[in-house]
Amino acid sequence: MSDILTILIWAIPVLFAITVHETAHGWVASQLGDHTAKMMGRLTLNPVKHIDPVGTVLVPALLYFASAGFIFGWAKPVPINFSALRSPKRDMLWVAIAGPVSNFIMVALWLIVVLFASKTDISFLVLMGDVGIFVNLLLAVLNLLPLPPLDGGRVLSSLLPPKIAYQFDQLEPYGLFILLGLLFLGIFQTVILPIVKLIQHSAYSLVGLI
Repeated sequence: MSDILTILIWAIPVLFAITVHETAHGWVASQLGDHTAKMMGRLTLNPVKHIDPVGTVLVPALLYFASAGFIFGWAKPVPINFSALRSPKRDMLWVAIAGPVSNFIMVALWLIVVLFASKTDISFLVLMGDVGIFVNLLLAVLNLLPLPPLDGGRVLSSLLPPKIAYQFDQLEPYGLFILLGLLFLGIFQTVILPIVKLIQHSAYSLVGLI
C-alpha cells in the first residue's frame, strides 16, 4: 500500500473525529445559551478551524517517531463560557458529554461503512472504516477519564457538590501533565486500549463481522 494511501486512511478519520467532537461541544453549548463558539466561527466542520499545530500535529508526530508506545494529541478546544449557560453547573455536563457522544455516533457510522465495504470488497474503505472506529473509540474513552480538563473531568465536576467540585477543578492547570504522566506509566496499554479493543470487538460481533 502506498504511503499516500496510508496517510489518507488515517488522516480522514482522525480529522473527522476531532472536528465533529469539538463542533458537538460548541453546538450543545449554543443550544444551552452560550454562543461564544458560534460568534468565533468554531461551529464548523472545517477541520482547519480545529487543528492545533502543537497538539494535533507536533506532539503525536514526536511520540510516534520516539516510539513512546502510545499516540496522544489534542485539537484546539472550542471556547465555552460556562457562566453564559442557562444553568452552568447542570449544563456543563451536557456540553462536556456531547464530544464523546459524537464519537460513539461516528463509530456507528464507520461501522456501516465497514459493513458496506466488506460486502462490496472495497478494501480501502474497510481499512479506513476500521481506523475510524478505533480512533473515535480511543478519543471517546480517553476523554471520559475523570480528570479536568478532559470531558470526563467536567462531567464529574458537574455531579459533585459545589464545594468539592471547586476543589476538584483546581486540578485543571495540572491536568495535562497528570495525564501525560499516567500515559507514560502505562495507563494507555493497561486501561484505555483494552477498553477500546473490548468495545470494538463487541461492535464487530454485534453486526456479524467477527
